[in-house]
Amino acid sequence: MAEDKHFERRRKEWENSTLKKVTDRFPERKADFTTGSWLPANRVDLPESGDLDTYLEKLGFPGEFPFTRGVQPTMYRGRLWTMRQYAGFGTAEESNERYKYLLEQGQTGLSIAFDLPTQIGYDSDSAIAEGEVGKVGVAIDTMKDMEILFDGIPLDKVSTSMTINAPAAVLLSMYIGVAEKQGVSPDKLTGTIQNDILKEYMARGTYIFPPKPSLRLITNIFEYCSAEVPKWNTISISGYHIREAGSTAVQEIAFTIADGIEYIKAALKAGLDIDSFAGRLSFFFNAHNDLLEEVAKFRAARRIWAKVMKEKFNAQKPKSMMLRFHTQTGGSTLTAQQPDNNIVRVAIQTLAAVLGGTQSLHTNSRDEALGLPTEDSVRIALRTQQIVAHESGVTNFVDPLAGSYTVEHLTDTIEEQAWQYLNKIEDIGGMVRAIENGYVQKEIQDSAYRYQQEIEKGDRIVVGVNKFTIKDEPPEDILKMDPKLRDFQIRKLSEVKKQRNEEIVSRKLRALQETAKDPNKNLMPSIIDAVKEYASLGEICDVLRKEFGEYQESIVL
Repeated sequence: MAEDKHFERRRKEWENSTLKKVTDRFPERKADFTTGSWLPANRVDLPESGDLDTYLEKLGFPGEFPFTRGVQPTMYRGRLWTMRQYAGFGTAEESNERYKYLLEQGQTGLSIAFDLPTQIGYDSDSAIAEGEVGKVGVAIDTMKDMEILFDGIPLDKVSTSMTINAPAAVLLSMYIGVAEKQGVSPDKLTGTIQNDILKEYMARGTYIFPPKPSLRLITNIFEYCSAEVPKWNTISISGYHIREAGSTAVQEIAFTIADGIEYIKAALKAGLDIDSFAGRLSFFFNAHNDLLEEVAKFRAARRIWAKVMKEKFNAQKPKSMMLRFHTQTGGSTLTAQQPDNNIVRVAIQTLAAVLGGTQSLHTNSRDEALGLPTEDSVRIALRTQQIVAHESGVTNFVDPLAGSYTVEHLTDTIEEQAWQYLNKIEDIGGMVRAIENGYVQKEIQDSAYRYQQEIEKGDRIVVGVNKFTIKDEPPEDILKMDPKLRDFQIRKLSEVKKQRNEEIVSRKLRALQETAKDPNKNLMPSIIDAVKEYASLGEICDVLRKEFGEYQESIVL
C-alpha cells in the first residue's frame, strides 16, 4: 500500500511540474479522452505496485529522463506527429505540383527527395548524370530550381525535411536563399536536413568528401544554424538506411547512436558547447513488420541516447538528452509480388512507429517496389497515417504498451545488446575508425545474408514471395519519367548561367575556395553568398572537391 502511494505522489509531482509547464502553453487536443465505447482513456498508466526507484530509472514519466516513455509529457494527446510524405521526382515544376497535392490531402510537412546527381554534387549537364536526372528524386542545379520547387508554398508556414547529405550545406543555403526571397528570415524556418555522412560510408553510398572535411561541413552547419537558423534541426542521424542495407533492429540503433556520438565529439572538438547544439539534433529510423520489436527498439533508443548525453557528454538541458526522431516505413519490406499486400505491411509499420513515439512519419506507397508512387498510391499511404491517428484510439494514451512484460523485456534486451556494440565501437577507436576498417559494414552484411538465407530456405515467410503466391497480372499505372527530362533540365541550367553575373559568381567561388583552405573558418556564409548569385551545385562541390579530395571506399569481404 505504501508503494502505491509513492507512485501516486510521484505522479502528482510530475503533473504539477513537467506536465503543467507544457499544458499551460499547449493544451491537449481534447478536454476528455475516451475509447470508442466512451471508457476513460488515462493519459499515463502506472504500475499498481512495485519498486518506484527501479521504475523511475528504467521508464520514468513522459517528458522526463530517461525519456523511455516519450520526449513529451502529453505526446499525441497534445499534438499528432507530423505527417511528412517523402516525395520528389523529375523537375522542380513536377515536384511542386506533388507537394501541393499532398498538402491539399492533409499532409502536415514536406519531405524532399533529390535525384542521385544532386545527392553526389553534380549538375544535370555533367556526363556522370546521364540516365539519372530526376529518376529517384527532384533535380536541383541552382537556387532557381529551389525557387520553382517551393513556388506558392510559404516557407514560414511549412516544415521541410531534406534528404541530402554530402552537399547538405549547399541545399540548405539554397533553402535559406529562397526563404529570404519570399521575405522569410532564417530564424523563422523550421525543418530538418539529413546531413549524416557516416551512414553513407557504411550503408548508402552518396558520399563525396573524406570523413575529416565532411565532419567539418557538418559542424559548420551546427555552428551557423545555432546562431542564424535556431529552429532548424541541423542533422537527422539516420538508422533508416542502415536497416535497409540489412541490419537488425539492434544494429540499427547501435550504429546510429554511435554515429551521433562521433558528430558530438567533432562539434566539441570544434569548440561548440554541448547544450548550444544538441537540442537540434534529430534521428531517423526505420519501421519494420515485427511490431513489438520495433516498439521496443524506439523506446530503447531514447533511453540509451539520454544516458549517453547525460553521462558521457554531461549535457545539462533536458532537451539535449531527448532523442527526437522521424520514421519511415520499411522500403526493403515491400514486395513487387501482390503489391496491394504492401498496404497491410505499411499499416503495421505505421502502428509500430506511433506506439513507439515517433515525432514525424512517412508511409511508403504500395507500388514503390515497382517504381515511383502514383498519386492514388500516395493518397492511400497518407490515409493510413490519418486512420491510425483518428480512428485507432492509440493516440489517446502516452506509451500505451509500457508495463507489458513482453515489451519491457524486449526494450531491456535491445538496450543491452546495443550497448555491447557501442562499447565495441568505442574500443575500436570510434565510428570513423570502425567504418574505415570495415567492422560495421561486415556486421550489416552478415545480418543481411542471414535474413536472405532464411527467406530462401522458407524459414522466414514473406507472403506472396515464398508462400501464398499467385500468378500476378502485369502491373499497370506505373509512374515513369520522361526520357527528355535531362534535356529540359540542361536548358534551364544554361538559361540561368546566361542571366547571372559571371564575374560575381567567379569571385564568390574564389572566396569559397579561400575559406575552404582555412579549417578554422565556417563555410556556410561563403556557400550562401555563392548560391544567391546562382552558382550551381556542381560548381560549388567542384571547388570543395579540389580542396578536400574525394572519399574512396574500402572493399569489405
